[in-house]
Amino acid sequence: MPKPQYIPVNPALLRWARESAGFSVADASRRLGVSAGRLEEWEKGGRRPTVNQLRNAARSYRRPLAAFFLPAPPEDYRTPHDFRQLLDGGAQNLTPNLRLEIRRANRRRELALELMRESQRTTSADIPVASLDEDSVVVASRARTWLGISLDTQSTWRGEYDAISGWIQTLEGRNVLVFQAGGVDLEEMRGFSISATDLPVIVVNGQDHPRGRVFTLMHELSHLMMRVEGVCQPYRIMDDWSSSDERTEVFANAIAGNLLVPADALEKHPRVLRQHKESPRDWTEENLRSLARDFAVSREVILRRLLTVGRTTRQFYEAKRDEYLAEYRRLRERQRRVPRPVPRPRLVVRDNGRAFTRLVLEALDAERITDADLSDYLNVRLKHLDTLAELVAVGAPGG
Repeated sequence: MPKPQYIPVNPALLRWARESAGFSVADASRRLGVSAGRLEEWEKGGRRPTVNQLRNAARSYRRPLAAFFLPAPPEDYRTPHDFRQLLDGGAQNLTPNLRLEIRRANRRRELALELMRESQRTTSADIPVASLDEDSVVVASRARTWLGISLDTQSTWRGEYDAISGWIQTLEGRNVLVFQAGGVDLEEMRGFSISATDLPVIVVNGQDHPRGRVFTLMHELSHLMMRVEGVCQPYRIMDDWSSSDERTEVFANAIAGNLLVPADALEKHPRVLRQHKESPRDWTEENLRSLARDFAVSREVILRRLLTVGRTTRQFYEAKRDEYLAEYRRLRERQRRVPRPVPRPRLVVRDNGRAFTRLVLEALDAERITDADLSDYLNVRLKHLDTLAELVAVGAPGG
């Protein structure tokens, strides 16, 4: 038998790749099929991995094999501030899947900047600025003016995916990149943002209901307006705060709520006026669904807004919210057991965004990138090229 070929890799790179991927020594050793002691020896330089072991490490840590032959660990992308809140007030770690999505979002932004500058396009988003000291109603109005979407237009988005598609298209048209993460558990993250003057980024969780993603999208836009990026779970935030992080999240939620469902429009809605005369506090499911359709948001957002304007009670809100959460969990469990097949090209457009996908396709047509580059940038096979072009031309649903 031929002797194993051991690779003289820099041990510091092995440790960097593992830690930046979010794996402990114990977790990584299980994935690599070696003992924890052997892995620690690799990372200290006492022993070397074989070719196959190094390839396995590259796959497990989601890094190119070439990264292990750099002269030193590179400076990695910064991680957005973690705004997620646990019921017990503790901290959460970023899982390997979430870390990967953050790296992917940063890389796509850098690629988009390069492609747009090569074709001499403007990259500035010119997002209006917001301050914690402002009234959230005023900030929300400023955001809607910048977006240029009226309530009348919003009310026409009746289909399940219409609103998320419409808002994403609007943001992309203003040089905000919007991506969707399909591999992160919804309980861990609903969205995160990367703040920048040129091509800021919003990422929403593709596992969420389409209308649930709409609120997260606006919550993250609020972060961009405050010039404070972060990893968020906006649905866990209520109206009270006891720390600067909680204050920021409460404010972002208030902006998103006022933007999507302005208080004056809600209180003047015929169903709200009628409900006030009949039963001011308790709402039928039919009325909640109707309001959600009219404002193109989730039922939970409507509930939160009704609570905010004093049209329902905290008790009713919490009971209905628990009901909806249980319903969502059952739906997600059903989807896990019987997944709905989605064509690969449609997922590629959803996850990469139409704007970025279109940029890459245009660069290929102009021969500024190669077929291999396109496959790498979009994580797609070339056989899907024609379908991708069709989808970004007509505007694929955002789901």
